[in-house]
Amino acid sequence: MSTEKTINGIIHQHAEENWQKLQDSNYPPEWLTRHQEAITEILGLSPFVTEVALTKPDVFTRIVKHQWHKQVDIVQVCREFTSRLAETDSEEKLLAALRLFRAEQMAALAWRDLTNRQTIQTSLSQTSKLADTLIMAAYNWLYQAHSARYGVPQGPDGPQPMLILGMGKLGGKELNFSSDIDLIFSYPYKGETDHPRKPIENQQFFTKLAQRLIAALNKTTPLGQVFRVDMRLRPFGDSGPLVAHFGALEDYYQDQGRQWERYAMIKARILNPASHYASQLEAILAPFIYRRYLDFTTIDAIRDMKRLISKELRRRRLTGNIKLGAGGIREVEFFAQSFQLIHGGRETTLQSMELHPVLTRLAELQIIESQAINQLLEDYYFLRKAEHTLQQFNDEQTQLLPENNWTQAVIAKVMAFPDYPAFLSALTVVMERVHEQFNQLVSEPGDEQQEQDSLFSRCKDAWLLEVSENEFCELLSDTLDESSATVLFEQLRDFKGQLSRHRIGQRGEDTLGKLMPEMIYYMLRQCPTNITQLLPRLISVIGAITGRTTYLDLLHENPDVLKQLIKLCARSAWITEQIRSFPLLLDELLTPLYLQQQQTSLPVVYEEYNDELRQSLLRVEPDDTELLMEQWRQFKLCQQLRIAASDISGSLPIAKVSDKLTVLAEVLLQAVFKSAWQQLTEKFGAPSHLQQDETGFLIVGYGKLGGYELGYGSDLDLVFIHNAPQDSETNGAKKVSAQQFYIKLAQRIMHLLNTRTLSGQLYEADLRLRPSGNSGLLCCHLSGFEHYQEQEAWTWEHQALVRARSILGDEPLLEAFKQVRNRVLQRQRELSPLADEVVKMRLKMRDHLLDNQASGLDLKQCEGGITDIEFMVQFWVLGYSHQFPALTQWPDNLRIIEHVQQAGLISKTSAENLQNAYLTLRDHYHQLTLAGEKFAHSNEELEAVRKFVTTQWQQTFNQA
Repeated sequence: MSTEKTINGIIHQHAEENWQKLQDSNYPPEWLTRHQEAITEILGLSPFVTEVALTKPDVFTRIVKHQWHKQVDIVQVCREFTSRLAETDSEEKLLAALRLFRAEQMAALAWRDLTNRQTIQTSLSQTSKLADTLIMAAYNWLYQAHSARYGVPQGPDGPQPMLILGMGKLGGKELNFSSDIDLIFSYPYKGETDHPRKPIENQQFFTKLAQRLIAALNKTTPLGQVFRVDMRLRPFGDSGPLVAHFGALEDYYQDQGRQWERYAMIKARILNPASHYASQLEAILAPFIYRRYLDFTTIDAIRDMKRLISKELRRRRLTGNIKLGAGGIREVEFFAQSFQLIHGGRETTLQSMELHPVLTRLAELQIIESQAINQLLEDYYFLRKAEHTLQQFNDEQTQLLPENNWTQAVIAKVMAFPDYPAFLSALTVVMERVHEQFNQLVSEPGDEQQEQDSLFSRCKDAWLLEVSENEFCELLSDTLDESSATVLFEQLRDFKGQLSRHRIGQRGEDTLGKLMPEMIYYMLRQCPTNITQLLPRLISVIGAITGRTTYLDLLHENPDVLKQLIKLCARSAWITEQIRSFPLLLDELLTPLYLQQQQTSLPVVYEEYNDELRQSLLRVEPDDTELLMEQWRQFKLCQQLRIAASDISGSLPIAKVSDKLTVLAEVLLQAVFKSAWQQLTEKFGAPSHLQQDETGFLIVGYGKLGGYELGYGSDLDLVFIHNAPQDSETNGAKKVSAQQFYIKLAQRIMHLLNTRTLSGQLYEADLRLRPSGNSGLLCCHLSGFEHYQEQEAWTWEHQALVRARSILGDEPLLEAFKQVRNRVLQRQRELSPLADEVVKMRLKMRDHLLDNQASGLDLKQCEGGITDIEFMVQFWVLGYSHQFPALTQWPDNLRIIEHVQQAGLISKTSAENLQNAYLTLRDHYHQLTLAGEKFAHSNEELEAVRKFVTTQWQQTFNQA
């Protein structure tokens, strides 16, 4: 498609096809003929408007008669709708009225926009006003209905409303044509309703109201959907209450509010009419959003958010995305909101939710030049017009440039270009200008210039010039001996040969020409002694990203990132392989958090991981399972890299390494469970025996997960338990028994964990420790689990139960499992037969798993190794916990050993030595993993440890 004539031809062809469909429908022929010219114009521009015409003739007739070509008073239109809605007498009719009104107004708006009868600014304002009206109309109707049923919620000042905060573009009165809406709900005070017989708490009232309001807007009916509602910006995200009173909101933002939440809150706008309650809420939020005095944490936070945006561009390869791509709409919004965070506390005129007045005010305050602001606004509205046109084509929430000819033709025509390539050229210029402004925002401190010394010049020659082996060795003779230089020459020669067989493009070649001399230079400066081992590792990483020039640029433009890469690859083959397999990890080297002081408190680490995961998922739709799975895996990879880097840098002790890896798994398991639960309940409903917020489901972690001892690449040993009555079934349209539901839930969780995506598996999860092993139910009833453990389980299964603990579930189930575990473990057993069974099982395991031909020590299976210590601990728990119940208090070996000593079963010295031996062996095992090796080389330390463990083993089982 290259000419205006071609564009018009494509549009005309589709207009004629759709006109024929309209003629075949039930419209009066004379009416169609009278309006043919106007109607055929829009039929060629929007399948969405065509669909409205074909499925909602009454709506379309009104549009043709009244609205499509006029400058509409949207305020009056909305006022009339609200008035009509007051007469609606059922929730079913409410939902229908909302959807029909939206369809009518959006189709009319699309018609005016696509035929360029109003500006994009007018369109943005109208979509926002329409959304306000639909949300508040639904709220007001439902508030009255709930008040009639439960009573009116009361506070010190009388009846209380639920205040609705519109976030994002809705808050900024710049809503997309097809958009989800981000909302936060709040109410003034705790209290209860004034129902004469059965008052309920205000929290309960507003939660019920919020749930119905979300359903009224979000539910897809035969008439469509009003808006997709996203509540993840509320305090604590999905895990927080749906509605919070003012006091809870204030406490959260004062004590726990994150910098990114300040950024998001800039756009927060109360949709309810002005009132003293609205003023009260604004007064609570303002000090959190706008700081009177600028601190460096604000600048750092903006830098962090900017890095996150750049990181997302690289990871998701967001080309062709006019919102999220480089130079897209998001970067303009970030530009404006960053200056609001920095200056808004002192310049109150910047405290606006709307983008246009903020940018204009930045020019007036001479913070940014007027010319730059005017250009930025022009570019912004160009992008918004293109975005609206894309979405008005099919009422679809998209910002991706189209691939089909029809949509391309519509974009070109509406944007006033002779053809689609001309539009693309203009779009490229616009996005490059925007991205340049974005890049200049809050420059990084201490940008390092490449050191231009003699060695660097010689490194450039060594890579860029066609030198012989002797010439290469001569160039680097001051730094390397001849043998090492020869090996280096051969490695680089082979890499050049590898590159010549792949098409990396001119830009890739140019960047490599700059990057490789820098890499050789820093290698020689940082690691001259093991450079011949290091270079192949680095080459494997560079080879993996030659097709991703953004990552080559990242290394070239950020010397500190390159230095960190060299350091980590020098220390760990495992980290090298992780980065080679998943280049997105290079972004983690931009801000090497592993070099900072580490948080080691488990609750604090849990909250940090939970909050960071929540942030990373804010732009992911909850039902986009594919993207969710990818984000979970990327999150795990990044956190795991930070832990490993902290490990090899010595800033994190071995016990804390396992703690962090374990907490990371727990946070991800929680996220996976929530997603699986949502998917299953949407399909089948929830089991009918459950109370509000209950799931009736428990995940138990065994092995290293249960014992807080996860390592790099550890799998997860899981058992799923439920407590559903036998006759319980789900309450959805498609009913299944509760037992089937929980089995499907278990299957879904396993699928989400085990499926291999571009970023690998989340975890390899194993259910073999469940009752009856692989032949047992995927999810068993609590009573069945208890019966199996007490009547059928083997001794080795009770050994496994020692390291079992609840990971997540309802409180009653958590407590019930704890009691079952304690009863089973604290049962009195005869020591001698127990000792024989444990020893026999250990020898059988060693015979099966120990490779006698191995080139080194298997630290897990060798005599005096990790597993020997674990078996001793399990023997003490099974043999003595009927006398010393405290032995069952913890599932991890270190704390159990402490209780074994307190029970007098071993001396304090033996306990300390055994704990140290266990930590030493695990530390060596971790380091082997990081080095990419399976077997350890024996040394004095390891021999002393193994000798002590073997002696302790003999004493323990000979005495039994």
